[in-house]
Amino acid sequence: MPKLHYTPREAMAVAASRLIKNGETVIVGTGLPLVAAILAKHTHASDAILIMEAGPYDGYPLALPSCVADPRGFWRVPLICDPVQLMGQFLQKGRINVGLLGGAQVDKYGNINSTCIGDYRNPQVRLEGSGGASDIAALAQRTYIIIAHEKRRLVERVDYLTSPGWRCYRYQDREFIKREELGLRGGPEAVITTMGIMKFHEETKEMYVAEYYADLGITLEMIKENTGFAIDVSQAIPSAPPTEEELQVLRTIVDPEKIYMN
Repeated sequence: MPKLHYTPREAMAVAASRLIKNGETVIVGTGLPLVAAILAKHTHASDAILIMEAGPYDGYPLALPSCVADPRGFWRVPLICDPVQLMGQFLQKGRINVGLLGGAQVDKYGNINSTCIGDYRNPQVRLEGSGGASDIAALAQRTYIIIAHEKRRLVERVDYLTSPGWRCYRYQDREFIKREELGLRGGPEAVITTMGIMKFHEETKEMYVAEYYADLGITLEMIKENTGFAIDVSQAIPSAPPTEEELQVLRTIVDPEKIYMN
């Protein structure tokens, strides 16, 4: 059988989609989280319930929404939630199994920055902010983070803590404390990048490499060179490549216009 050709972004979308289990309730953000969730819905997790922050419940979009408020995400949904229902009745009561999030930076404890690069009061770049991401990271049963694997994105410490990971820092002194001390449930289970899948050590809660895309020529040395902190690679194994079916669905159904898979 000839070797399948695919890109790092396609590998990332497929890897993220595989982490969604059939029947789970999943809340997704704009961009690659939407791609991964819709891919899962069209392949192995047809009974997963997809919720978008703007309100559509149990969506099954036939075209990729450009954002979580795109009308295409509302097509034939049985329920449209308002923010009180979504963040209160579903999220705060623990009814969301999975949160799929993106961001500009993520640190070794899974904290996400989607607010600014540089000092908050005088930033180099002002970003879109949290939206519902902070609520999702704090209250979903588990979260997955999707981000390009670059040293400027995988950092020792995020410039601004938008969404909490395993060890958050106090505003007053910026000292790290456990998320449990803040009364938060769940936590980030994996970070899916353009080089592999990172997870978190049970005791230290620091990020380590669980899988890498060896089929694309990614090496553990490349991952270390493109990570902004010392990362453990001792447990890493090659990731299973995308199947022909997954790539076909991704390219012809989920994102045929290559909005995110460019």
